Amino acid sequence: MWTFNISLLEVALRTVIIYAIVLAGIRLTGKREVGQMASFELVLILLLANAVQNAMTGPDTSLTGGIVGACTLLIANTIVTRVSSRSHKLRTTLEGTPTVLVLKGNIVKKNMDKEHIANEELEQALREHGISSFADVGIAVLEVDGSISVLRKDELPSDVRPHHHIRFIVKNKN
Repeated sequence: MWTFNISLLEVALRTVIIYAIVLAGIRLTGKREVGQMASFELVLILLLANAVQNAMTGPDTSLTGGIVGACTLLIANTIVTRVSSRSHKLRTTLEGTPTVLVLKGNIVKKNMDKEHIANEELEQALREHGISSFADVGIAVLEVDGSISVLRKDELPSDVRPHHHIRFIVKNKN
């Protein structure tokens, strides 16, 4: 049962390729927290997993093939996590960068459109931060994890430019 043959190496290789493609695809679809996913986004992830299953294991539907596929995914994810934690460039490529949505009370429309954020979604984030008006917002940023961070105008240092605010939010997030 546990004889390692060329078929299992093929399962591992197929799994790594599918992992890379799905990771790139998810990265390209935007920033969202799992808890913030709409139902259609959750359905997409579930169907995506089902669609790539056969591409990973090929004709090998054995228990061993499934274990090799699962272990390969876990190992690939561990490697990507460790390497990206040490490489700012890779982390930025995989996770993206924070995006300013509101600056000094003004919505940055091109960023809202680029990130596919609806006004209602941004208004909800403002309410969650206890802010009732865009006029009160110093900066609102879509973070790389999909959450929206908001600072009131009175919370911002007066001499700092927007890109410094983003670094400030990211540094103080943990």
